[in-house]
Amino acid sequence: MDNYKLYIFDWDGTLMDSIARIVTSIQTAAERLSLKPPSDDDAKSIIGLSLVPALQKLFPDLEAHTVKEMIAAYKAQYSTTEVASPLFDHVKEMLSLLKAQNKLVAVATGKARQGLNHMLDETQLHQHFDMTICADESVSKPAPDMIQQLLEKLNVKPEEAVMIGDSRHDLNMANNAGVASIGITLGADKRESLDACQPKAIVDSILELKALVTGH
Repeated sequence: MDNYKLYIFDWDGTLMDSIARIVTSIQTAAERLSLKPPSDDDAKSIIGLSLVPALQKLFPDLEAHTVKEMIAAYKAQYSTTEVASPLFDHVKEMLSLLKAQNKLVAVATGKARQGLNHMLDETQLHQHFDMTICADESVSKPAPDMIQQLLEKLNVKPEEAVMIGDSRHDLNMANNAGVASIGITLGADKRESLDACQPKAIVDSILELKALVTGH
């Protein structure tokens, strides 16, 4: 898995340990709008999707104006919660090795641009990526659009790219775009769900992923 030209990473649950923060923020935002909070598993199930389809899946009876209120409440809660969301250990080392090997490195995330830029600033990872694409710049996963845009902009063929993610939405996006995928079990979905998407490999840690994609 270390012979691809382009390595595309999801963000939440793949590079950053942010699943608990997302789940808590969704549940608290729902409570503030007098909605029944989703269970932990239900909240995890939508991670990776863009916010509007994610909330429509969790709360299918919400009217459009309430969805907007829920988005605002979620963003406010996410930005102020005390639940930590650090990078997983060895992420910077892995990304640095990929760049040293002259690989192209990208992000395809369900986050909005403002949110991702804030995280890139906070983690000082801007220089590690050749391109990033966000939910408000494309069609929500699992549609192939994010990957297709990255391939076009970076002049990479589908067979030269691999998508790495923690959810079935990531891996199904890869399948829909005709690129290979690697699942990682640190985030939203369990191994069984990832395995059903037929990735090339599934790993349980960043160290294992680093060895797989860099050979070190």
